[in-house]
Amino acid sequence: MINRRFLRIKVLQALYAYLESGEDVTENGVKYLLESIDKMRDLFIWQLSFIIETKRFAENRIEENKHKNIPTFEDLNPNMRYVQNRVIIALENNKELAREEERLKINWADHQDIIRNYYVMMRNTEEYKAYMTEDVDNFEHDKKFIITMLTNYFSDLELLQDYYEEKSIFFVDDYHLVTSMLIKFFSDMKSTFGASTALPTIYRTENDRVNEDKEFVKKLFRDTLRYQDDYSKLIAENISNWEKERVCVIDMIIMKIAITELIHFEQIPVKVTMNEYIEISKYFSTPKSKIFINGILDRVSKKLLEEKVIVKKGLGLLDSK
Repeated sequence: MINRRFLRIKVLQALYAYLESGEDVTENGVKYLLESIDKMRDLFIWQLSFIIETKRFAENRIEENKHKNIPTFEDLNPNMRYVQNRVIIALENNKELAREEERLKINWADHQDIIRNYYVMMRNTEEYKAYMTEDVDNFEHDKKFIITMLTNYFSDLELLQDYYEEKSIFFVDDYHLVTSMLIKFFSDMKSTFGASTALPTIYRTENDRVNEDKEFVKKLFRDTLRYQDDYSKLIAENISNWEKERVCVIDMIIMKIAITELIHFEQIPVKVTMNEYIEISKYFSTPKSKIFINGILDRVSKKLLEEKVIVKKGLGLLDSK
């Protein structure tokens, strides 16, 4: 299952797009939201496929070098660590990923320039050189290298991002978000990951939680729109006129979504909601906005708790994280 924070971010993005577009049919916004969530997982699959393809490209390069007219010692005795990366091989052998690649018709054959661009860049990094020569050689070491490359370099892969832009407008919006998903996926990946291991889903699957998560995003989107005028007034009551003039659109939307969750989702603890949207604000707002949003949400939540507008069901829901 993908972390629910990613679903909250998709609601934020969909609400921003809806409000900026001037659309006035809520269900059109809901349809866009659900489609964007599906596309997020599609891009997740594309990126896993891309990582596998870089390993195949490296294998082909090794074979080509062996058949040079005058091969060097290194050509004949190549360092195989990257092409034998246990994490990538596990992905390559995964049956579900193979089915997903077929469903999405993923084929890198005509786009080897993109693969080559990444491979050449990767080989020139200090991280790659260290990975290929360090004494440590195990699954965790292989995994750490993949995470390092994702963290440090994937945001700069312009050729890859341009290619995805041609595939789907959703891919452009979600590129960096999916990179975060990949980092989490690999961080959680166990050495037991194999051919039959299920890939993470967007929605939880146990006990029909798929419907619960899907209803969560739809309700969060709808209720934020339905009560946004009320929330604007509530926020305005807790900030000065000077502050109000400086609040950007995205900060207002973040606070309105958070208030919606505080009021209308009885099973989600107050602290969970507060922490989630403060974390989200770190990525979509300025450092000062994060502090500002934290202060406003703290004031609003205390006011609504005192007035019993926020009512949580379950032991410890008001204070548990």
